[in-house]
This record gives sequence, structure tokens and C-alpha cells, in this order.
Amino acid sequence: MTLYRLNHATTYDYTEPVVIGTHFMHLLPRERPGQIVREAQLDIAPGPDNRRDEIDHFGNRTTSVSLTGAHKQFSVTLSATVEVNQPLPPHASQTPRWEAIAAWAQQEPEVVEFCLPSKLAAPGGGVADYAAVTFRPGRYILEALLELNQRIFTEMSYRPGVTNNFTTALHILHTRTGVCQDYAHFMLACLRALGLPGRYVSGYLRTLPPPGQEKRRGADQSHAWVSAWAGPDIGWVDFDPTNNLMATDEHVTLAWGRDFTDVSPLRGVILGGGRHILTVGVDLEPVLT
Repeated sequence: MTLYRLNHATTYDYTEPVVIGTHFMHLLPRERPGQIVREAQLDIAPGPDNRRDEIDHFGNRTTSVSLTGAHKQFSVTLSATVEVNQPLPPHASQTPRWEAIAAWAQQEPEVVEFCLPSKLAAPGGGVADYAAVTFRPGRYILEALLELNQRIFTEMSYRPGVTNNFTTALHILHTRTGVCQDYAHFMLACLRALGLPGRYVSGYLRTLPPPGQEKRRGADQSHAWVSAWAGPDIGWVDFDPTNNLMATDEHVTLAWGRDFTDVSPLRGVILGGGRHILTVGVDLEPVLT
């Protein structure tokens, strides 16, 4: 078990005053098996005229705010304490064959929607062929997932700045470059091409790794990975293709959905503002107990 102190600060500096602003956020971490949120709060400046905290379709915590006073800066800071104790999955040989997972998923209403194409993680254009190299007939689901996770890590190049929030899995298949969001979308498209459930997970990765280990890709910022369904007995198992890891106590979950568009940390509409400069800082550090 690891106890973390999490801080995520987002600031927009505008060249002209914003007259009206509305913002929608996925910035409060959720609870899940292996993760307990001891406390979490959002500090928003300027103070909003209206604020609404709700739970979305996927069970994520959302916050909506509106501001009607003129302002040249908008900032949101998440402060949270989160306990993570990620359960270990069974040995690969003790998991079902992947074909059985695909069949079961069609009978599970809460799972089957994660088999369907989404805007950024749709199969097609050769994605199924890529996935079929790993998902040979009769393989154990966890065995195949671990190999797919490793292949994507090995065959893609981590390169910030060459993709954006609208880059699709098909684009990644052709370029083989991107960041954690792209790795996740491509892995999801591979699973969905085979009728396997996969969900996009947004969250954070421990800022500094344990002693003797290299720093992970995607630390110091929001991170993304994949959760794959391994059947009704095992449930969801998380994979981080950006770092060739299964999600461990180094990962803190924020929200999940079909792809990034379901869980964007912060989006909105403003009147005024001119150009803006965005500054984001993330720090996830273990608490000494």
C-alpha cells in the first residue's frame, strides 16, 4: 500500500479579459478497487458564480463552473490524498482464453459498450491485422494482453508535440509516434477490433520512481493507460503501454471512459480572452507514514 499526496495545478493566462466563462472538469479522483480517496478538493480562482459537482455516466466525478466577472487569469488546483493498493492479477495461465472474453462481453451490459468504436479509438485500416499477430487462437487473455502491451511500447516512439487531443488510433498505426494518450488509444483500438472490452484511464504516475528504477514516461503531467476486461471472475486489469507496465501502486486513477473525449480534465467556452498561455504542473509524491 502507498499513500500519495497529489497536486495538479492548471492556469490559463489571457491577453484580454474574459467576460464570461463556463468550464467542465474531470479533476476529482474516483475510488475503485485498490484505490481509496481519503480527501480531495478543488481550489478555483476567481471564485465561480456557480458550481455543480456530479457523477457522470461512467461513475467519474465531474465539476462544472461558470464565471461572469471579467478576469485575465483562470486557475484550478487539485489537492488530494489517495491510498493505492493495486491487487495482483492471477498468473496468465489461470486466465480465460481471449475468445471466451469476447463472447462473455456481449452478455454484460456494463462491459459491452467498451467493445464499441469511439471517436479516437476506432478499429479499422489495419488495426485488426496488427492485433491478430498477438491474439492468436486459444491464447490466454492475460498472456496476449501482456504481449500487446510490450509490442506497442517497443514498436512506437515516444515523442511529445507531434500529436494532439484529436489524434486517432488509425493515425498512430501509420506514424508509430506519440505520447501516452496515443499509446492508450491505439491499444484500445486493437482490443475493440477483436470484440474485447477496453476503457481509457486518465490519471497520474508517481513523479519519482522507487530507488534504483528509471523515471517513467508521463510523470510530471497527466497520464493515460488502458483497462482491459479479463472476465467476470477477474474483472478489469490495467496496462500502461507507454512504460510497458501493468498498472501498479505507482498509478493513481482519475477517471475512465471510452477515450480521451470522455474524460478531458478541463474544457470550456469563454467570451473574450484573446490569446492565452496554459501552464500545468503535476506532483504525485508518496507520504511517509
